[in-house]
Amino acid sequence: MKDQLEKMLAAGEDNALLRFSLGELLYKEGRPAEAAEHLGEAVAHDPDYSAAWKLYGRALVESGDLVAGLDVLEHGITVAEARGDNQAAREMQVFAKRARKQQTAGD
Repeated sequence: MKDQLEKMLAAGEDNALLRFSLGELLYKEGRPAEAAEHLGEAVAHDPDYSAAWKLYGRALVESGDLVAGLDVLEHGITVAEARGDNQAAREMQVFAKRARKQQTAGD
């Protein structure tokens, strides 16, 4: 599946769903930094893509970039709430709370 998506991207097909799918696969493979690159492109293509914001924030946090991850999650919460995507907003609030705890533990 990932190979097909990468071929599509290499052929010039680039959209939010393609980038989200690649990011999700990389995230599931335990490659959060690489996933974050694709997820960042997904939200650039579609700034209202709540699921992409959620996974983008998680990937950044898990790759060790807590500050950027928190920024992305906060923005994603705003996007999700504006769209009425309450479940995604709640999940991002939980992830952000955990990331803040990590951040204060590391200080």
